[in-house]
Amino acid sequence: MSRYAPLLIVFLALAACAANPWLDGSAPHRTPPGFKNVYPHPEKGGFWQWKLEQWRAGKPVKPEGGYRFETAQPETPFLRSNRRETTATWIGHATVLLQTAGVNILTDPQFSERASPVGFAGPKRVVPATSALADLPYIDAVLISHDHYDHLDVASITALARQPGGSPRFFVRLGTKAWFAALGITNVVELDWWQNIEFMGLDVNFVPVQHWSKRTLTDENQRLWGGWVVRHPGFSFYFTGDAGYSMDFADVGRRFGGFDLAAIPIGAYEPRWFMKTMHVNPEESVRIHRDVKSQVSLGIHWGTFEDLTDESLYEPPRVLAAEAAKAGLAPGEFFVLKHGETRRFAPR
Repeated sequence: MSRYAPLLIVFLALAACAANPWLDGSAPHRTPPGFKNVYPHPEKGGFWQWKLEQWRAGKPVKPEGGYRFETAQPETPFLRSNRRETTATWIGHATVLLQTAGVNILTDPQFSERASPVGFAGPKRVVPATSALADLPYIDAVLISHDHYDHLDVASITALARQPGGSPRFFVRLGTKAWFAALGITNVVELDWWQNIEFMGLDVNFVPVQHWSKRTLTDENQRLWGGWVVRHPGFSFYFTGDAGYSMDFADVGRRFGGFDLAAIPIGAYEPRWFMKTMHVNPEESVRIHRDVKSQVSLGIHWGTFEDLTDESLYEPPRVLAAEAAKAGLAPGEFFVLKHGETRRFAPR
């Protein structure tokens, strides 16, 4: 061995630490190159190979005249005044307004026309945001699952930070607080997997899911990803964010003992060779519902942005209904909402 080898090892170790300031030998998901998932899984497929296959096959096939979804008229006056009832409103994609214990919570706010770093290209909305940010009640808390553009949108985040009454509390994952600070946003709490904090009488927990992160060519897996659990004595809520199927869901079910409501993705799952590691399909969504022991679940992450996936945007609810029936779920146990629709939940 060269006499310079020990120095090289030290140099590489220091470089790794510099590359990942969250490196922690006692935390297996904090590795020198970046964060990694809890459970082993196949590598995700190649993005450009998928795009080449799309081009060759003429996919995704879009309906003539474009997608036409029936939307609900937002219950704006009720939502703005509500401080007593527990409600969930699907605004679109992974954006859900949860009202519980008098607290207004927004998940992965995405109100822009495109889920993209540029305004002229990238996945585009087929359904406009049914509620403008200005029409929403004051948002107390925002839960961010990961940094992909369809879940972390600069325009939506900065607008929320400037809402009348002051910035909400942003709950984010390790590696994300600096991203917010660069936007001048400081009302931010950064958590690792299985960490929790109390906020306005709620127990807010960050939990692992199988996914990944990336916003530029050089920052893959430099920010953590995960789901959120929000609990108080009268209601418990689980938001998965984006995820491939893994044993993380059974872990969450064991840890928390079940939920009144879970928001679980049901779309963006084709082709399976490319999507399976990162996005569940409806059959797996039903398994998640059972793994986390949810009383009822809301299907999200579908029907909003085109060009995120190969399946028709109309398909996920139909397949979900078939899989739920096959699994013996009760009618309405795993449901979907129209864009803008609100569901009320009775207290227990």
